[in-house]
This record gives sequence, C-alpha cells and structure tokens, in this order.
Amino acid sequence: MIKRNINNTEGTELELHEDERGSIVDVFYNENINHVARVSSKPNVIRGNHYHKETTQHMLMTKGSLEYWYRPVDSNEKVKMVLAVRGDIISTGPNEIHTLKIGPEGNEFIVFSEGLRGGKDYESDTFRVDPPPPPWPQ
Repeated sequence: MIKRNINNTEGTELELHEDERGSIVDVFYNENINHVARVSSKPNVIRGNHYHKETTQHMLMTKGSLEYWYRPVDSNEKVKMVLAVRGDIISTGPNEIHTLKIGPEGNEFIVFSEGLRGGKDYESDTFRVDPPPPPWPQ
C-alpha cells in the first residue's frame, strides 16, 4: 500500500505547474492504466474484503473519507489502516487484502486500474475473502 496526496509532488516524478491561470498537477506518470471508474458510496458501508492476484489499483479520493484496512494475503501480520481524505491516492498492489470502511459523510473516488478490472473483466481478478477478525471492520 502506498498513500500520497496529489497536491504534494515532493519526492516523486510527478510535476506541479502553476501560473496566473491556476495549476496542473500530474496524477500519474509512466503508468499503464487499463481501466478507470468512479465509485460512490453511502455513509458507513464496507467495501472490499478481497484482493487481486495481478491487478494494481489506485484510488483517488474526490469526496469524503475512508479507512483503508490492509495486509498481505496468507499473512498473520498485524492489520494496518490509513485514513484517506480528498486528494489522497491509495495504491493497492497485487496480493494485498483490502477493505474500505466508508466515512460518516459517504464518499466518492476514482479508481485507476493496471490490469483486469472493468467491463466483462470486472471480477476476473477479484478474490473474495471472509473479513479477518477485529480490529478489521466487519
């Protein structure tokens, strides 16, 4: 899992260009994006409880917040969580179980996928899991 904010390009290959008209900031550079979708969620719902064997996903928060819970597949590692808010990008690599606990205001994000994820391939690289025990969200 990698978390970054689109308004901070420091330490990345991404660039921010500003002038009197406003700004243009790179969201991705040299990435192989195969699919883009908008996800809208009602308050306090749970999404996810799955992993992908080959697909990498990048979620760009556009509204609201979510708790991103994660750990590697087939691991007894302690579960980790990061809070994502507007402007944050959460990148999920292959073989990472992830669950999203949507914030009390609901949320919206754009998901950019490298690999199978859209159209008829929506579930072809999605492997559902039972939620691990608490503190994992139920």
